[in-house]
Amino acid sequence: MIEKQWLKKKAEAIRRVDHIDPALYRKFGVKRGLRNEDGSGVLVGLTTIGNVHGYVMDEGERCAVEGELYYRGINVKDVVAADRREHRFGYEEVAYLILFGDLPSARELVDWKNRIGEFRRLSDGFKENAIFSNPSKDIMNAVARAILFAYAFDAEGAPDDIALENCLAQSVEMIGALPTIAAYAYQAKAHYHCGGSLMIRNPDPKKSTAENILSMIREDGRYTKLEAETLDLALILHAEHGGGNNSSFVTHVVTSAFTDIYSSLAASVLSLKGSRHGGANLRVMRQMDEIKEKVKDWRNPDKVAAYMERIVDRKAGDGTGLIYGLGHAVYTISDPRAQLLKRKARELAKAKGKLDEMRLFETIEERGPDIIRSRHPRAEDICANVDLYSGFVYEMLGIPKDLYTPLFAVARCVSWCAHRMEELVNAGPIIRPAYKPLYRPRTYVPLKNRK
Repeated sequence: MIEKQWLKKKAEAIRRVDHIDPALYRKFGVKRGLRNEDGSGVLVGLTTIGNVHGYVMDEGERCAVEGELYYRGINVKDVVAADRREHRFGYEEVAYLILFGDLPSARELVDWKNRIGEFRRLSDGFKENAIFSNPSKDIMNAVARAILFAYAFDAEGAPDDIALENCLAQSVEMIGALPTIAAYAYQAKAHYHCGGSLMIRNPDPKKSTAENILSMIREDGRYTKLEAETLDLALILHAEHGGGNNSSFVTHVVTSAFTDIYSSLAASVLSLKGSRHGGANLRVMRQMDEIKEKVKDWRNPDKVAAYMERIVDRKAGDGTGLIYGLGHAVYTISDPRAQLLKRKARELAKAKGKLDEMRLFETIEERGPDIIRSRHPRAEDICANVDLYSGFVYEMLGIPKDLYTPLFAVARCVSWCAHRMEELVNAGPIIRPAYKPLYRPRTYVPLKNRK
């Protein structure tokens, strides 16, 4: 055990020597967080996989437009509309599209489902050693560790081989296995750390990803068609978001070093684990719980709006002044993911008898932007983002909060695999941005002369 007093003293020393005057970033033209002055991302790469569209540049000015999300050039709204018309699950089709760049034929889709279905079931050796022998209190930690453990179970016995064919084989295996890994990691935590019964249900290779997840995490294994459709939609909407989001950029960075796929995927999972990336919907739900606790009549939009003003004024909430679920780095007028998930959330809320709660989320979306703009004149276009409704959807599906971010990882795994292969195909140089050093020349002092 390291003494707290020593840690406090040394931490203060680190804060002192590592502090950089924020004004220096502007002086030297450094793009903090790879962001431009207007908040847009610095262009660092090219991708054919996905596109997040929320504004256009007109004579150097950023102009807001309706948000759109494209997977390999196809609008995700069109994919979702087709799934609804044809009454089928769409995540597997989206995964194929993201990975291979084109929509599958009916025969190719059946073949693809069968291929990833082969890897749903984990071997006893992997299951016991990677998940149940040392269960983690954090599911994302457990998922990342299990992915790293898969290195030793590589099907071809060549985990470090970065040839495209081998990388594709590894990708198919991980896309198929990750839903089961996440479900079992949750069951292990529930049993070993929370005193629950250890309930392990084998996945069904013939069922969709959404159906398997609901079946494996529920004691009775049962679910309704609406529930599975809703989770399937959530997986579709979280499957890809361009190469510039934090975890996908991590994929490009790590892959450019020519490391193995298991290290690459684990790094992306641990990026997503951060509360500023994959954990946003948890912060939304915590804020909603606070509103329902503090606002006696939370069904009254005016009372909720008054409390949101307190949150923005930092008199309530977590002190950040943020209304979680509102605002996005790219989307300005609208987030298409939020729009699509909102419609399904209302349908599910009606079935679950939770329309009052649904109305609360809609109040946040309707009243929040004006409240933020009234306090922050520079804040212009603010819209609800997908996190406003995703946590509520998961809650209505009875999914434990521990699994919110792991489900994000399950959905995004195919994107990370696609971005990895894109990086390998184009064989660019190792990603190595520059940092400007800030120091003054110093003379080395011999040990005997130091105070």
